Amino acid sequence: MKLASIKHGRDGRLVVVSRDLSRCVAVPGIAPTLQDALDRWEQVAPRLAEIAAALDNGELSGSLPFVAADCAAPLPRAYLFADGSAFLSHVELVRRARGADMPAELYQTPLMYQGDSGGWLAPTAPIPWRDAAWGLDFEGEVAAITGDLPAGCDELTAATGIRLLMLVNDVSLRGLIPAELARGFGFYQSKPASSASPVAVTPDELGDAWHDGRVQLPLEVTLNGKPFGHPHASAMHFSFPQLIAHAARTRPLVAGSIIGSGTVSNADPSVGEACIAERRMREHQADGTPHTPWLMPGDKVRFDMRGSDGQSVFGAIEQQVAAC
Repeated sequence: MKLASIKHGRDGRLVVVSRDLSRCVAVPGIAPTLQDALDRWEQVAPRLAEIAAALDNGELSGSLPFVAADCAAPLPRAYLFADGSAFLSHVELVRRARGADMPAELYQTPLMYQGDSGGWLAPTAPIPWRDAAWGLDFEGEVAAITGDLPAGCDELTAATGIRLLMLVNDVSLRGLIPAELARGFGFYQSKPASSASPVAVTPDELGDAWHDGRVQLPLEVTLNGKPFGHPHASAMHFSFPQLIAHAARTRPLVAGSIIGSGTVSNADPSVGEACIAERRMREHQADGTPHTPWLMPGDKVRFDMRGSDGQSVFGAIEQQVAAC
C-alpha cells in the first residue's frame, strides 16, 4: 500500500493513496497521522491495506484527487534520521575529492551519521539557499521507515522491522563539510533539513523490485529539466537490514525511525550521478577541474523512481532553490 501525509498542523493528516497516485482518502477513524499508524502498526496495517485495495479497485466512495503539492513529507517530523552510505562508489569519489583515503573497514562496516529529523521539507518545498560559499548540493537516496526494534537486533529482525520505503533528497552543504570533519566530530551544520517523496510504500508494493533488502530500480535525477543521472539503487553494498542493524547496535529504534541508504551511486559513469559532488569529481578526473556549479537560487531538481509498468512508485520530489 501507499501512504502520504497531507499538510495539516505539524504532523500532517494520513491518507491512503491509490497505486497509480491518482486518488487518496483520509482515514481518521483508523489513524490520524502516519506516526500514529506506525505506533500501532500490527493493529492498523491490515485495515489500511483493506482501504488501499478498495481504492485501487474503485470500490471506495469519498476519495479525492491526490496532489503531490498538498503533501508534507510522509513523516514531517521523525524521531530519528540516521543516514548510511551504502553505495561505495559514492564514498570513494567524495573521499577522493577531499584527499581522504578509503580504509578497508569501510567495506565491512557502513558509515552513518545522524541527520536533522525534526523538520523534513515537503516534496515540493523550496530548498533554502543562504551563501554561495556553502556549496549547496542535492543527494538522491532511498530510505526505510522502521517499526520498533530492540537494541542489538540482528539483520533478520531488522528486515522484519521495515515498514515503509521512500525517496529522500539529502541536502548537503559541501563547502562546510571539510572543516566540520577536520574537527573530528562529524556532520552538523553541513547537513540541513532534507526532503522526502510525497508517498511512502510498503515493501510488498514493489513486488520483484524489492529483493535482498534493496530496491531494484533506477533513480531518475534531473537538474533544470535536463537528465543528470539514472543510477541503479540495487548497487547498495550494504542492504537496508544491514544498515538498520548497524543503527540499532547499541540503542533501540522507535517506530518512525528513518534509515537512509546514502546517495544512490554506480561505478559506471555512463549512468550519471545523483549528486553534484560526484559529477564534479569525475570532471576533475577527466579535465583537471570541475565545472558543474553548486546549486544556486532558481535551480530546479527532481527525483523519481518508476516501476516496471513505467508508473512512478513514490511520486516525485520536485524542488526549486530559493534564497532565504
